[in-house]
Amino acid sequence: MYLSIGQDMAVRESSIIGIFDLDNTSTSYKTREFLTAAEKEGQVVPCDELPKSFILTAEYGIPRVYLTEYNAATLEKRLK
Repeated sequence: MYLSIGQDMAVRESSIIGIFDLDNTSTSYKTREFLTAAEKEGQVVPCDELPKSFILTAEYGIPRVYLTEYNAATLEKRLK
């Protein structure tokens, strides 16, 4: 199964490591450091809108961070 994350994009459910709310997690220094490092390494897939959450995935050993305009609760509901 796939999870639609907006902008005609979808990720494989089995590759999802976690779904995180940007408002709550970006207050942590470690999270900001992780997102900065991921962006420098080209692992961040941006969205056109103001991002509300991010999805951490690993598929074929390649980590990716998808920024999405949907909040984490909405994405979790779509998984069920």
